This record gives sequence, C-alpha cells and structure tokens, in this order.
Amino acid sequence: MNNLPQFRTGYVAIIGKPNVGKSTLLNFLIQQKISITSKKVQTTRHRIKGILTDQQSQFIFVDTPGYQVRYSNKLNTIMNKIVIQSINEVDVVLFVIEAINFDSNDELILRQLPVNKPVILVINKIDQLSDKSKLLPFLAQISTKHPFTEMVPISAIKKMQLTQLLGAVRAYLPENPPLFGEDEICDRNERFLAAEMIREKLFRLMGDEIPYSASVSIDRFEQLTHIRKIYACILVDKTSQKIMIIGQGGEKLKQIASLARKDMEKLFGSKVYLEVWVKVKAGWANDAKTLNGLGYEG
Repeated sequence: MNNLPQFRTGYVAIIGKPNVGKSTLLNFLIQQKISITSKKVQTTRHRIKGILTDQQSQFIFVDTPGYQVRYSNKLNTIMNKIVIQSINEVDVVLFVIEAINFDSNDELILRQLPVNKPVILVINKIDQLSDKSKLLPFLAQISTKHPFTEMVPISAIKKMQLTQLLGAVRAYLPENPPLFGEDEICDRNERFLAAEMIREKLFRLMGDEIPYSASVSIDRFEQLTHIRKIYACILVDKTSQKIMIIGQGGEKLKQIASLARKDMEKLFGSKVYLEVWVKVKAGWANDAKTLNGLGYEG
C-alpha cells in the first residue's frame, strides 16, 4: 500500500483592493520579481501567474488588479472583470487586506467572494502595527463577515508568516500532477515583463496623473547571443504628458529607461540595449482595439 502523500497542484487567486500588497506578496512567495509594484494604487493592470514548485506541491498564484469602482473607463472595467473571472476560475482565493484597516472598498470585494471554495483571509502589513494587541479583536470582528477557511496574519515585505501561509494554502490544493516545469516561475514572456518594468518606473517616478494615463508597448524585441535589444513606446493621452515624461533635455525619460534596463538585466540574466520613446494617442484607455493590442483581456 502506497502511503506517500500525493502531489498537489492548483490555482490560487490573490485579490484585494488597490495597494494592499498583492503584487509584493506574489513576488516574495515565488522569490522573484515578476509583478511590478509602487506606492500608487492599481499599479497592476494585468492578470499574472507566478509559479512556485516544491517537492510536495505546485502553487500557481494569480495576481490580479485592485478591484475598484472609482474610475469607469473601459480599461478599469476590464480590470474589474479580470478580478471576478479569477475568483471563479481558481481552486483557492487569498483575500488580502491591511491589518486594522477594513473599509468600504474591502466590503465591495467581500460581496464577490465565493462560498463554494476555500477563501483564506490574509492580513498583511502586521509589521506596521504599533499596538499588536489590536490584532485579535480585529480578527474576531472580520471573522463574522464571511466563513473564511483560514485567517493568516503576515508581512509580505518582511517575509513574516509566509511559510505558514503556504502551508495553509497547500492543504486546499487538489491532488494533481504539476502543470508547469519546476524551473518555470511565470506564465508571461520576456516581452511582456519588459513593458511592465518600464511601466513600473512611470508609477514610481512620475506624479499622480501620468501613470494612469500611460501604457507601454514593445515594438521590437530581439534576443541575440549575449544581449537583448528592446525598442519600447510609452503611450499617453496628451502632449503635455509626453513633455513631462521626456523632461528637460530628455533627462526624465533617460532615468526611466536606465532604471528599467537595470531591472531587465537582473531578471533576464543578460545585457539589455533599451530604446524608449513617447507617443500621444488620445483616448487610448477607452479604445477597445488599442487595449487589445496592448494585451488587456477583454
């Protein structure tokens, strides 16, 4: 009789309101930066799968955009749709909230949670709690809102309780063989990741308006023996935004490109030659054809 534990493989959605640390959690769980981050809300726009394989299991984490109703253009409609689809298509849901901070935006997502599959409440940023005694009453209050399978307090950025979180998730993965190779960490190609690295720098280096009015396309991607040559275009709504991204004497655009190139070289493990320019296309975020060309799921 074979008493060896069966291998488990399953899809795990990471959902939550904007800026609760979903992408940071994914990056630390798989120990590789594949999902871009910034302090601005809704940095994530695409559904990205991060893959972690160990001797017992294969976790296929699905990072999703932050669910919100503040903006109503076609792009944001698509992003909210991605969140709902992800909830319905996975085996386990991780609902990420901030410690001692549950508001109406969290309530919106709470209403979307399934009752027919495991939902693990992940309470992030516990390292920022000045009074740890408030955590238990907070958990008791939140536990009345939904029949959560588990509740796991963590700090993604400090790597606190991540092993415990993986253990909690593993118990609910179905018994299946692995779906990806043991060395695969992402379902996206380098072309996509290159565009995301540039977009991250827009979020980190520009003001509050421009990152939300911009997207990035890779016009050419050449993989040679010792170098990758990448030619990228930043798409914006207005000429004034183009001027701000380029900056005086082109310095801001050079800074964006330089930082993005360094991230690409680290991720790809090779030298990168990167050219970036800026193009104005008014109303791109409401244009279905443009959004489709940029890879947004419709």
